[in-house]
Amino acid sequence: MLTADDQVADRPEHAADRPLRIALLSCAHTHAAGYVSLLDAREDVDLVVSDPDGFGDVHVSERSRIVGSHEEALDAWSDGLDGSGGSDGRGDTHGPDAVVVTSANAHHRDLVLEAARRGAHVLCEKPLATTVADAEQMVEACREAGVLLMTAFPVHFAPQIASLREAVTRGSIGEVVGVTGTNNGKLPTGRDWFTDVELSGGGALVDHTVHIAQILDSVFGEPETVHAVTNRILFADRAGDGAETGGLVTLTYPDGLVATIDCSWSQPADAPTWGGVTIQAVGTQGQLAVDPFSQHVGGFDQWLPYGANLDELMLDAFLDAVRQGNGSDVEPSGEAGLRTVKIVAAAQESVRTGQPVALADR
Repeated sequence: MLTADDQVADRPEHAADRPLRIALLSCAHTHAAGYVSLLDAREDVDLVVSDPDGFGDVHVSERSRIVGSHEEALDAWSDGLDGSGGSDGRGDTHGPDAVVVTSANAHHRDLVLEAARRGAHVLCEKPLATTVADAEQMVEACREAGVLLMTAFPVHFAPQIASLREAVTRGSIGEVVGVTGTNNGKLPTGRDWFTDVELSGGGALVDHTVHIAQILDSVFGEPETVHAVTNRILFADRAGDGAETGGLVTLTYPDGLVATIDCSWSQPADAPTWGGVTIQAVGTQGQLAVDPFSQHVGGFDQWLPYGANLDELMLDAFLDAVRQGNGSDVEPSGEAGLRTVKIVAAAQESVRTGQPVALADR
């Protein structure tokens, strides 16, 4: 049996002249279909998808495979299970080069730990975990195994967000004193685990805080305190017990900057698109508003987006890092994902206590 160290050491020379072996684990997340479509279309990827829950609504071409269990996906390239009747001609019976985890949130930890044990790089859907302890264990396991752990935050790669980072770095709007972020969307349907607090970790607060929190983290660093309020005013009849449908998170920073995150499931079911992400930064010399999903053509009941495909940009960055095979992190890293989980945990504690929570205490 090959160890994780053996696999990591051997991966670069083997992956250099063959398609990357990618196992996408679970079709539970709504993003899985988009990732599968992009990966399936790449000639430099050999893709195997596991669908143990039998959703059956993610499809692949003849060049890829869908199997019924995570173990089948992870073992698909070993001992003749690669569909070619044996190894690749070099005695290479390794598992996947990389794993994409798109399961229910509560299952992220076990799948990431198994990938690290096998020496596979990991792209894990957000939020990284449902608890801080799980996220810390995932980051440490990947670090010890020498594999990349990246958190799936596609909006990080939006050109508009890059412009925000550049403007703040250059001081184009002076000292930033306030930021308003929104991540409003539809209450997820067809995937009931999103509103099951045991599987998701919470409701809209968990689902929609982390995108904005990661962007703020990449621009301003870590906040000092977190204060949050939530409610179930909207769509309470469709949300699981204890799952909030609306929320507002307030972050304060050591330099006095205050940022808010509207993290609600507030889009009507008949809205033409899932929702959106916006950020407005207010500085001493001006303001800057960014809307990464504003590029579209449509009317009241149509929404035809154009411009950069953020999922594709994220997957490009991940696969490029896997090809390098050096085990170094690429942003948004596992550590970045961990920091956003800490913000969510602090926000949940603030909701329980009604008081601001110091992030240093998490």
